[in-house]
Amino acid sequence: MARIPGMKTQRNAELGLLAFAMVLVAAYGATVEASRIGEITPTFWVPAALLSILFLGLHVVVRYTAPYADPVIIPAVALINGLGVGFLRRLDIGDALSEKLPVPGIFAGIGGRQLAWTLISLILAAVLLLVVRDHKIVSRYAYTLGLTGIVLVMIPAVLPASISEVNGAKLWIRLGSFSIQPGEFAKIALVSFFAYYLVRKREVLSLASRRFLGIDFPRGRDLGPVVTVWLLSLLVLVFERDLGTALLYFGLFIVTLYVATERASWLIIGLLLFFGGVYVAYLLGASVGGPFANFYDRAQVWLNPFDNENYERLGGSYQLVQGLLSLGTGGLFGSGPGAGSPRFVPEVQNDFIFAGMGEEIGLFGLSALLVLYLLVVERGLRSALAVRDSFGKLVAGGLSFTLGLQIFVILGGITGLIPLTGQTTPFLSSGGSSLMANWLLIAMLLRISNAARGPAASGGGTDRSGGPKKAPTQLHGAMTEVIKP
Repeated sequence: MARIPGMKTQRNAELGLLAFAMVLVAAYGATVEASRIGEITPTFWVPAALLSILFLGLHVVVRYTAPYADPVIIPAVALINGLGVGFLRRLDIGDALSEKLPVPGIFAGIGGRQLAWTLISLILAAVLLLVVRDHKIVSRYAYTLGLTGIVLVMIPAVLPASISEVNGAKLWIRLGSFSIQPGEFAKIALVSFFAYYLVRKREVLSLASRRFLGIDFPRGRDLGPVVTVWLLSLLVLVFERDLGTALLYFGLFIVTLYVATERASWLIIGLLLFFGGVYVAYLLGASVGGPFANFYDRAQVWLNPFDNENYERLGGSYQLVQGLLSLGTGGLFGSGPGAGSPRFVPEVQNDFIFAGMGEEIGLFGLSALLVLYLLVVERGLRSALAVRDSFGKLVAGGLSFTLGLQIFVILGGITGLIPLTGQTTPFLSSGGSSLMANWLLIAMLLRISNAARGPAASGGGTDRSGGPKKAPTQLHGAMTEVIKP
């Protein structure tokens, strides 16, 4: 897309922020080596330099395909991603020293694999930006994407536990050394389908049958979509044994529905349905067992993490307690990068990476990380406010909420706020599925923010049905026009 004279693209600001982010990543790597090895090796800068080259490539793609995209999103995510790679390499160095082995190379261990996954993820993000030049094109394939998303979520549930279950949750497809979490890729597909469906059905879903306590509630016959998604989320909870995934998809639909219709009654109905279903599943797990037993066990671990029986049994609260102790040990300032003992926390490279980092960077460091996440979510919501078409508003709002809810779910589990789930920390945790899916999510936000910040010709000026639309000022009031089929 050619730049329009007279309009600022702020790509140079993005480049400067990206360079600053990579300097911080290099400084983190140097501090880790100084703490763990006692000296800073001549190659401490190499991971940061390689990441800089990768992110610079994505920056160039954005500069020519989405020149008006938000300049803060990529640097913020790049810093999170870079710190994740740095911490995983810190684990590799610690493991090697504990076994009295030489310091591993840059491309060795889980840190090296994460570098490779970052390369693949950025290539996928660049391809999406090159292929999808207008986000409204995605709405043409809404029903196909919806079906694809449901299939991706449900595949692990029907597979044997030997190739789909990890730590009690059936979320994976494992074939030998290869593994993938298909539900991670369902997020973008389901958001696109929900957005298209709700844009078309907004007027019907906005109708109220009665008013109770000052709140307009919908007609009973309009509850079908909500009940359907609720049942699907309960199926995920029961058969995939994962509260986080069920909460993620059901919460995504309810919030998107609220944004589309402006009715708080949908939030109330959604909360009642979800927590009612979870409570029934808990009671069935206590009395019947079977497919409900895993959720009951996780709830017991959450309610009584320091109980001796829960702590000592296989699959009990040992991981949760070690994570809490790690966070407590970190205090306000942490022990310093590389100076902690994160390996005392099981799966610290995956689900509990936030706890492992918390021991070393403390409450202030974790707060800074959360601010980076909040910044990305806020920029996504700002794009949703500014984009001119209804479909783009719901997609950007839905994707931003998905990212925020995923962070809440995993951090809530680590800190004991909610039962522990199998969700990964976006851009930090080791693994390719989450990293690739979340970078695709970021690419879609960049595409929509380009339409929001640029002129009408950049893809945000018209709905599919015709002429220019006036940009509304509030997100939850944005659905004032319906995209014609």
